[in-house]
Formats: sequence, C-alpha cells, structure tokens
Amino acid sequence: MTHEEAEMLVHALLDGELDAGHARELEAHLEGCPRCSAQLAAFRDLRQAIAAADLRLAAPAALRQRIEKALPAPAAAWRPSVKREPNRRGFLTGFAFGTALSAAAAAVVVVGVFRSDENQRLLDDVVSAHLRSLHGEHLTDVLSGDQHTVKPWFNGRVDVAPPVVDLTAKGFTLLGGRLDYVEGKPAAAIVYRRRTHVINLFVVPAAAAGPRQWRMETAQGFNVYRWRANGLNVVAISDLNAEELHEFCEKFEANISAGSVG
Repeated sequence: MTHEEAEMLVHALLDGELDAGHARELEAHLEGCPRCSAQLAAFRDLRQAIAAADLRLAAPAALRQRIEKALPAPAAAWRPSVKREPNRRGFLTGFAFGTALSAAAAAVVVVGVFRSDENQRLLDDVVSAHLRSLHGEHLTDVLSGDQHTVKPWFNGRVDVAPPVVDLTAKGFTLLGGRLDYVEGKPAAAIVYRRRTHVINLFVVPAAAAGPRQWRMETAQGFNVYRWRANGLNVVAISDLNAEELHEFCEKFEANISAGSVG
C-alpha cells in the first residue's frame, strides 16, 4: 500500500468504515511507516480534543421568547356546540386506519433505508475493486482486445453472460477482462482504456426488473456511472472526466441495444 492510498483510507479507519481486508492492509502499512502512523496519531489527538471541548452553544431564553412572540398565534379550531356520545366503532376504525397508515409509512422508510444501504455497499465494493485492480497488478485475467475472446472466458466463472463490446474505433480500447467480487458475489469486470485512464466496467445480475436508471456519482475521486440493462446492473468507474465516461457508457449501451456484442 502506498502513502497516497493510506492517506485516503486513514479517516475511514478512524470512523470504523473499512472492511476487514482493507483494515488489515492499512494496519500492516502503518506498522512500517512512521509518516502515516504519525498522521493517524495526529488525527486521533484532534478527534479527542474536539470531543473533550465544550463547543455546544445554548441559545439564551430571551431569544426563544422573542421568536415565539414573532410567530403568528395558532388559529383556534372550530368545534360544533352539539355534544355527541363517543362512537366506539368509529374510534376503533379510526385507530385501525391510523395504525395501518403509520405501519405503511414506516415500511416505506425502512425500504428506503435498505435500498440506500445496498446502493452504498455496491458503490463501496466497486471503488475497492477498482483500486485493487490499479495497484495490485491484477488488471486483467484474460488480456485481449478481441471481444470474441474476452466474452467466452467468463463462461462458468460468473452467473451472467456479460456483454463485451469493442469500442476501439470509438476511442475506448478494450484491454481484456477479469473475475472480481462485488457485494460478496463473483462479478465480471471488463477493462477499457482511454488514453492513460483505465475504465473498469462491472456487470452483475440485477436484483429485480425495472426501468433503466442512469445514476452518476463521485467516490474517492473517481467518477461512477451505473445503470440497469437487460436484467443486469452495469457500473463503470474511472478517473476519466465525467463527460468522457458518460460518452463511453452511451456508446457501450448503444452497442448493446444494437446487438453488436461479443
């Protein structure tokens, strides 16, 4: 692990956000690197100093009173003068409806949280896999610019038939492919190059059918595009600028739609 990689990961180590593999790799680097160890110690001292300092500012009571006076008075609710006997059936019906509505709202929130967590795990795994390929001298398992060589290499190694497109004529050179892991499952990684920039294109099965949802994000200095196509989740990641990476994804998708795949 280089100093630059360690500096990117040291904050994640402090926050407990690293997976076990990266944590062990970073800790092994720290043991033999005084520079990075000193940086980690400085960050820990700074965190302790901030936690120990009384930085919370309490607003004075007079400010609350002035704000409450400035707010308009709540309108009085109109109520009929006729008294009614409580209706037990109506009460129970209203209670049941409110409970069902609350349960439905809670379910929506929970599903949203799960989906957000799943998306974040996918993004984290893709970034980690991309970094491993760049610094671990394991960019490709099959080194070939021939799509008809790369595509069949994945047979029996992954659970999908990844589309492999030759975009050399469009300025994106096919380098080959490799077996990688995303979300703990085997994933096809198809590797391209644009000038000096490496593009890793990961293909994994989509959890559910749905519309093609383009999504662009930035993570640890990399641009990430992901979308769904033909029951597959496709994720492209590179330090290439966002415009050119989007161009790559559009050309790749256009070839899939046209059936020009290996």
